[in-house]
Amino acid sequence: MKILVINAGSSSLKYQLIDMESEKVLAKGNCERIGIGGGIFGYKTADGREKKLSVEMKDHTEAFRQVTQALVDSQVGVIKDLSEVSAIGHRIVQGGARFSKSVLIDDEVIAAVEKLIPLAPLHNSACVEGIRACRKVFGKVPEVAVFDTAFHSTMPQKAYMFAIPYEYYEKYHIRRYGFHGTSHRYVSQKCAELMGKPLSEIKMITCHLGNGSSIAAIKDGKVIDTSMGLTPLDGFMMGTRTGTLDPSVVTFIEEKEHLSPEEMSDVLNKKSGLLGISGISSDDRDVTAAEEKGEPRAILAHEMLVYQIQKFIGAYAAAMNGCDAIVFTAGLGENQWHHRQNVCDGLTYLGVKVSEELNRQMLHGRGGKISAPDSRVQVFVIPTNEELVIARDTKAIVEAL
Repeated sequence: MKILVINAGSSSLKYQLIDMESEKVLAKGNCERIGIGGGIFGYKTADGREKKLSVEMKDHTEAFRQVTQALVDSQVGVIKDLSEVSAIGHRIVQGGARFSKSVLIDDEVIAAVEKLIPLAPLHNSACVEGIRACRKVFGKVPEVAVFDTAFHSTMPQKAYMFAIPYEYYEKYHIRRYGFHGTSHRYVSQKCAELMGKPLSEIKMITCHLGNGSSIAAIKDGKVIDTSMGLTPLDGFMMGTRTGTLDPSVVTFIEEKEHLSPEEMSDVLNKKSGLLGISGISSDDRDVTAAEEKGEPRAILAHEMLVYQIQKFIGAYAAAMNGCDAIVFTAGLGENQWHHRQNVCDGLTYLGVKVSEELNRQMLHGRGGKISAPDSRVQVFVIPTNEELVIARDTKAIVEAL
C-alpha cells in the first residue's frame, strides 16, 4: 500500500509518498507560494532524483497537479500510475473537542473541520482547501484526517481550562488544546520501545523544540498537560512567538503603540521570541553564531529559552509526581546539542545526568540515549516522524473499511 501524506498550509503544500510495506519514503517535497505569485515546486526521490520548478500555482488544486505529474514523470517518477496511491492522509491542525482520534474524511468531517476554522484560521482553512483539492485530482481515493490536537485530548479538565468566566468556554470553546500531537505521540511511543517498557508504565516529558515548540507531560500513556494552549502561541518562547506572558502586556502595548488586535497578534506571533529578543533572526543557528561572537542579546535569548524549558520540565515533573524519561525532538531538539546540555544541567535535582560525549553525537537524524548510566532519569534524542504517524493511521483506517 502506498499512501500520500499531505500537510497543507495557507500558501504551501508539503507532501510525502510512503510505501507502507517497508515504511520507506519514495518521494517528498513542497509546493511554495501557492496563490501569491512566484511559486516554487520542489520534489526529491529516495534515490536522489530531484525536480525544482518556478511555476505559478493559483490554488491548492494546481499544486496537487504538480505533485501528481512529478510522481508519474518518466524521468523522476516513482509510480507508473496514480491508481497506485491507495489512500491520502491529511494533517489537520485543529480538531477541537470534536476529534479525539483520526477519522475517515467525508462531507460531515469536512464541515466539522470548517466549523473549527475560528480556532485556527490559517491552518484549518488551508487543510480544507487541501482536502477539496485532493478530491478534484484523486477522485474517490480514501482520505483520512489526522489531528494535531487529538493526542492531547486525554488532558483532564483541570489542565485544559483557563481561569476566565466559564461562559466563554461554553460559548466559544476557549480552552487548552495543545499542538504537535503527532510528534509527541511518535517520540513517546519510540521512547517506550527504547526503554523496553510499556508507555503506560512511564512518566515522560517530551520536548518538541523547533521554530514552533511545545512540551507535553505523559503519564500512564496519556497526555495530562501540554504547553501550547488555545493556539500555538502559548508555552515558552519560540522562533518568532512570545510564549506565555502577562495578558496585561498585550493591552499595554496596544494602548501605547495604538495597535489594532490584528497588528498586536502580528507582533506576538511573528516579531517576538528569539527574533524579538536577539534582534538578529528567528533561526536558532543564526542566534547561536551571534552568541559565539559574544552578542549580548543573542546570549540573553538563549538564556531565556533554556530557563523557560527548564521551568516547564520542572512543572510537569511535579504534575506527574516524578519523571522517568525526557525526550528531545524536532529541529532544535535533534540538532542543537548545547541547548540539550544546558537544559539538563539545570535538572540535577531530578537526578538528570547527561553524557556530554553521547549528547554531542546525536545530531542530524541520529537518535538514542544521551543520559549517563547513573542518571535517575533517562534522557533521549529521538528524531520525530509526524508523516509516518499520519500514514500509519491512514493505513489502519482504510484497511478496516
